[in-house]
Amino acid sequence: MFTSVLIANRGEIACRIARTARRMGLRTIAVYSQADGQALHVRLCDEAHAIGPAPAAESYLVIDNIIAAAKAARADCIHPGYGFLSENAAFAEACAAAGIAFVGPPPSAMRAMGLKDRAKALMEKAGVPVVPGYHGDMQDAKFLGRKAYEIGYPVLIKAVAGGGGKGMRRVDKHADFDVALEGAQREAQAAFGDARVLIEKYVTAPRHIEMQIFADTHGNAIHLNERDCSLQRRHQKVIEEAPAPGMSAALRATMGAAATAAAKACGYVGAGTVEFIADGAGGLKADGFWFMEMNTRLQVEHPVTEAITGLDLVEWQFRIAAGETLPLTQDKVPVQGHAVEARLYAEDPERGFLPSTGKLVALQFPQGQGLRVDTGVEQGDAVAPFYDPMIAKLIAHGDTRDAALNTLANALDKTIVVGPRSNAGFLSRLCRADEFRGGDFDTGFIDRNLASLKAEPQGLDAAAVAAGARELLAQKRARIAVDADAPSSPWDAADGFQLSGPRRVVLPVTADGEPVTAQILHEPSGPVVTVDGLAAAPDAVAVAAADGVYVLRHGRQTKVALRDAGTAAAGDHGGGGLVRAPMHGKVLGIFVEKGEAVTRGQRLAIIEAMKMEHTLTAAIDGTVSEIAVTPNAQVGEGATVMMIAPRSPSP
Repeated sequence: MFTSVLIANRGEIACRIARTARRMGLRTIAVYSQADGQALHVRLCDEAHAIGPAPAAESYLVIDNIIAAAKAARADCIHPGYGFLSENAAFAEACAAAGIAFVGPPPSAMRAMGLKDRAKALMEKAGVPVVPGYHGDMQDAKFLGRKAYEIGYPVLIKAVAGGGGKGMRRVDKHADFDVALEGAQREAQAAFGDARVLIEKYVTAPRHIEMQIFADTHGNAIHLNERDCSLQRRHQKVIEEAPAPGMSAALRATMGAAATAAAKACGYVGAGTVEFIADGAGGLKADGFWFMEMNTRLQVEHPVTEAITGLDLVEWQFRIAAGETLPLTQDKVPVQGHAVEARLYAEDPERGFLPSTGKLVALQFPQGQGLRVDTGVEQGDAVAPFYDPMIAKLIAHGDTRDAALNTLANALDKTIVVGPRSNAGFLSRLCRADEFRGGDFDTGFIDRNLASLKAEPQGLDAAAVAAGARELLAQKRARIAVDADAPSSPWDAADGFQLSGPRRVVLPVTADGEPVTAQILHEPSGPVVTVDGLAAAPDAVAVAAADGVYVLRHGRQTKVALRDAGTAAAGDHGGGGLVRAPMHGKVLGIFVEKGEAVTRGQRLAIIEAMKMEHTLTAAIDGTVSEIAVTPNAQVGEGATVMMIAPRSPSP
């Protein structure tokens, strides 16, 4: 067994690997970028080494820097986690050349499965069913468009080297194909350095089911049951569970046999995931699933497999990389109860799930039986714009699916994230959605139910604003109470004192930057604060910070701050003509020029954040009067991108 490990990753997966490694007696070595010098994974490890600037392309993706750190630390092995270099064959080869064990599959298996087109050809040869489509080398746009037409719409455009939903587009009609292809290729190039794509038939009621497999260097390969990852948004997983609802023992054996055949076909070693698309219409069937891809690494959702098997998959990875045989045979793999995982992100569901960055003013997770929380941040840390905005994974395990979902939903309700916005409330509502609870769902479930899941603008939460105003008032009264130098005079009272009539005052505040007026009625029992006639919500959680009060209610955050009544109201007054960056990101392209006439809905620019593209469109008809940014520039959330002068009405 190894004595030391360098963890070539960051965030919650680096912390999770470090905990198992330390339990096994390994010396743990972290690496960090300039943005991560005080990160939790650095603090958890025995030692840490700097590897470059904040952008991943200059640090966590630089093979030479990581190998140099491993040599300096005298590491026996390198664990890549997931993401970054975890599926990079050149990195595995560099580890071998440096005499350092790579905790993962051999480079040949990575290459065989790393490109979707080659992987599908290999699976067809091995007798594993694959989705109909075009998986060839021809990348001419007209040719691909013709192939899509022949396959029949809807189709999926998928990056050959892709994963995590990047470089993927669903196309429902031929007229939309060219624009979708352009976007998929551009996103694939940015995320993977490879713009090539393939075209597949889109299954209309798809369930995403994957098999966790393990193989050793002695020719053994088994599966550790399946996970259902069908709850997705933009082809990225949101909630995962094990076992899959509706999965029979016979189908599990059939799908598991296909997964282990896939592993053996590419000479696999270590932990991997074989992902299948299943036709969910009418229930899961033995002839209704097809190979999609194989992830040659540990998956984000591996904790649900650990929960139902009682196994530590990271420990298995270390042991197999050290040359040991698989600890279990297929007939000894357990299935105990049900587990569900939710990915808690710093993002805003009401604004298209845009990433939300900044300091975590408050961060608290509940504890309890059957609940596990994996995180890479603590209160006071910052969610940086350079990396995936995951805050934590909450995993619930119970005797039944309903019990696990109840535990998870209740835990999400009690989770406190203040500063960046989060999807906690959205996840809680998802766990409680009737159709999902009844097993009636597929990969399009979230997109079809955005309104009921409140993943749309909700407007002002007056009861939350009242709670924030009440906290601001309490702070003001507390400051007066401790001011020992203040003169004692009834005219200095802050309780709305007057000689007759009800004592009412107004408190001008802002709610998420917009002007609001709170009403304060001073009763004998104390002040009562209302906004738009609503009193402060009793279930709201108010957290004071230097820049105001953050109020959490039903997982939704509202920032309330005092407003100077003598200043102009906050907000934009250009009739929708001010185009702002919705999040921190990089300007990939600008499609208009100063002086150009534009129409409502016209594409203006593209901003990339977290390797995903976000298109900015015109909110009004008008003329571009100013362009404040240039292509490839970094912009902050709320920064001005351009101005549109409204078109004058016709006489």
